[in-house]
Parts: sequence; C-alpha cells; structure tokens
Amino acid sequence: MNLDYFLKAEAPSWMGDGGSEDDIVISTRVRLARNLEGFRFPLIFTDEEAKTIDQMVAQAFYQLNDEKHNFSHFTIQEMPALKRQVLVEKHLISPMLAGKEKFASVIISQDEAISVMVNEEDHLRIQCLAPGLKLVETYEMANKLDSQLEKLLPFAFHNDFGYLTSCPTNVGTGLRASVMMHLPGLSMTKQIKALTQMLARFGMVVRGIYGEGSENLGNMYQISNQVTLGKSEDEIIDDLQEVVMQIIEQERKARQALLAQSAIALEDRIHRAYGTLKHARIMTSEEAATCLSNVRLGVDLGIIQDVPKHILNECTILIQPGFVQQYAGTTLEPAERDVFRAKLIREKLNNGKLKRKGEEKYDV
Repeated sequence: MNLDYFLKAEAPSWMGDGGSEDDIVISTRVRLARNLEGFRFPLIFTDEEAKTIDQMVAQAFYQLNDEKHNFSHFTIQEMPALKRQVLVEKHLISPMLAGKEKFASVIISQDEAISVMVNEEDHLRIQCLAPGLKLVETYEMANKLDSQLEKLLPFAFHNDFGYLTSCPTNVGTGLRASVMMHLPGLSMTKQIKALTQMLARFGMVVRGIYGEGSENLGNMYQISNQVTLGKSEDEIIDDLQEVVMQIIEQERKARQALLAQSAIALEDRIHRAYGTLKHARIMTSEEAATCLSNVRLGVDLGIIQDVPKHILNECTILIQPGFVQQYAGTTLEPAERDVFRAKLIREKLNNGKLKRKGEEKYDV
C-alpha cells in the first residue's frame, strides 16, 4: 500500500460503528512499548544505532507480512509536514514521531487496526485499535503481534523489572491501555474534574483526544492506565475495564438527568447543532467538534434518527486541519480551512460522500 491509501480514507476500521457500549465508548487502544537489547534509548542513541534499529524492525515486519495484515513501512523524514499531520489526526502516529527527522518510521496494517512507531520515545511502540469497548480482544491482538516480533527481535528485558523502557512509568509490562469515551453528560453536569481526581487515585489518567498534553475536543476523553510496573497485563486490563464500566454508568445517569431537568432544552441544543452542521458556511474545528458531540448525543438518545454513527465518526476525523487540507489538495489559511470544513461536513451529512478537489470548484 502507498501512503495515499491511508491518507485518503476518511475513517479506519476501528472507528466503525457497532462496537460494544458504542453509545459512549468510541474505541479501544492497547499500546506496548519495546526496546532492542544492545542499543541505547532514542533520547541518546546515535544516528547509526537509529538506522540499524529501523532496518531491523522493517525486516521483521517484512517476514510477518501476510494477506490479513499486509503491513506497509513508511519513513517519517520522507513525508511532507501535511501528511504527517494527517497521520497524527488519524491516531496512527504521535505528534512526537511526526516531529522526528532522522531514522523514524511507522508501520501500518491495511485496515489501520495496527500501527507500529519506530524510534519514537522507545524503539518500538506497538499500537492496536478496535471499535467500542474491546479491551481483552485488543490486548490479545497486540500480544499476538508482540510474541511474533519477540521471535525475530532481541527485546530488552530484565528479570526483576520486566521490559525496559525509556520512561520509568512504562517499565514492567510496557502496556498502556486506553479507551476513548464520549462524555457530554458528565461534561454538561460539570463532573469531569471530579472524575479526573477519582481516576488519579486508582492509577488512571484522563487525557484529550490525542493523548498526553492534548486538549479535550468535542467531549472526547481518553481514559488510560498510568503505571505498568508491579501489575500483570491481565490486572491492568481488568482494572481499566472495571473503571470504564463505572464511567459508562455515570455518563448514562448524567444524560438521563439532563433529560429530566429539561428535555426541550436538550432537544433544542441537539437540533441547533444538527442545523449548524447541515447549513453553516464557516466552521472552526472547535465549533464542528462541539456540534458533532451534540448530534452524537442526540443519536444515542434517539432524538435524531437519520444520521448513521459511522458518518459522525468520519466527520470527527475529517474536520481536523490536516485532513481538511488533504481534501483541498493544497495548503489553506485558517479562514480558508473554516470555509472548506463547513462544506465537507455539509456534503457528508447530506449524502455521505465527499467531492475531492477537481471534481467541483471550491470557493474558499
């Protein structure tokens, strides 16, 4: 697969609808941090070490390639900045990897359910994604790939400390599991701060849609474990599953409380957002995310019934600055992006299809 195949797809398989608890849980991610024995960590390794690691990992995936996964390897330094940005917006690489200029790469499966970052904070970051709440299944996918790679690559492992990683909080299993949740009820009832404090006591952390350091956008939050040392993989997965189920229960109660408080006010909010998405001519990414959140809430509550959830998932990706410019086929100023974004959303909601640059003139 060439890079454009991944850049032009609006939404990957893991953002499809129909996943478990998908009225609240958008997706599940499991990430394993691994390093190769005999090499220094990326923070201090030499260019020669980085090059060797990249070559070793690429060769390992070449041996693993099959019809099911069909892995593709892409070098970051060969990508223009816009293409890197789109991969970040699709959660296939991190902002940190996007900023690398030497001997960093990403390996992506055809369905985008698996991506592996090479020479980011660690030598390898294995990431597996699935729609809805699928912690056990997603971990099993990551663990299977990890076991296959361990037969081909010398992972750095200590009998007392487990897998050795660049950041001390990842030492041990090297496992970070996270669940992306849509929490408009808890946001509107001002409970997010209390939730964040409660999760911290359980060794969990709340982050924005793009992970550490990112902001909340459209009431989307990532809930993940924070510490990997001293716990087994099964314990980490089970603990997060239990916490997520509690959050789901709280969110559903908050939504019902909003309905009980003033159903007409909530319906008005939802329909105004729907009207804005269908008719607005200028829209920032923040406004689009807020409107999409309100419409998604309306779909989940049965207030809006003619919008497939996969369309909302696709819109969540395509409203981002990089994706907007990808469809425009050129670099756009912020004001131009806002016009183009509004047009993309109108097209998507009205017929589910987007017209690419050249098929129709866009006046932006």
